[in-house]
Amino acid sequence: MFYENAVIDYLKADRAVFVNPGCLVCLDESSPEAPGRHWYCDALAIDFRSQQIFLCEVSYAKNLDALIGRLAAWSINWEGVCKAIRRDCKLEALPNNWMMRPWIFVPKERLEILIGRLSRLPNRQYVPRITTLEMVQPWKYNNWVRIGEEQKPDCIPSDMCA
Repeated sequence: MFYENAVIDYLKADRAVFVNPGCLVCLDESSPEAPGRHWYCDALAIDFRSQQIFLCEVSYAKNLDALIGRLAAWSINWEGVCKAIRRDCKLEALPNNWMMRPWIFVPKERLEILIGRLSRLPNRQYVPRITTLEMVQPWKYNNWVRIGEEQKPDCIPSDMCA
């Protein structure tokens, strides 16, 4: 729980990013909590600077199984996930060309596991953004005008940085 709050503070420190913590994503409008058809995302972040919508997930689990399971479920249902977020969060007014993707926050020591397992996701329809939890420590950025991020580790593929 501590790191979820640290990540939310990190996201909010960029004043062009609007954050909805604990956002419910439900594929079925008529039965929002149908088993296997809904998820609570750690945070939904809308970045007006980069014109991207992020489903933010935080994990420091050793094997990242729960995180990978969630990313796999989203991958399989990605079109429905995007539609549900636009519908339920009232984002229909945003242009359709705004990219929607996961933004994953994990410890630096888990990057190799994460990147290896991401390549095996079924029906991969998105490229997640990855940030290490070490980068969201409050002393690493200015908490009232955070723009961008510090240099990410070289092991993160470039398409997962921006």
